[in-house]
Amino acid sequence: MDPGNSFARYGLAMEHITKGNPEAALSEFDALIMHSPDYVPAYQMSAQTLVTLGRIDAAQQRLDEGIATAQRTGNQHALAEMSAMREELISR
Repeated sequence: MDPGNSFARYGLAMEHITKGNPEAALSEFDALIMHSPDYVPAYQMSAQTLVTLGRIDAAQQRLDEGIATAQRTGNQHALAEMSAMREELISR
């Protein structure tokens, strides 16, 4: 109901994943990133969802965006996790 509520939109995306609707989750993550571009967890979870769907190039692009966002916002924990995930995808 409130497209600007980042936490609610993230929770909805995660619920879609839980229910086996990854495409719906990706739509929610995309909307979340559009409305709240500094919401770092959306980049990480959408990248993981893209990997699950076998969309590696899209996942790498999302990770690049997330890494830049984590650096800009000072989220070192997410930065480390997404960097490691990016390296794992590159080494495949």
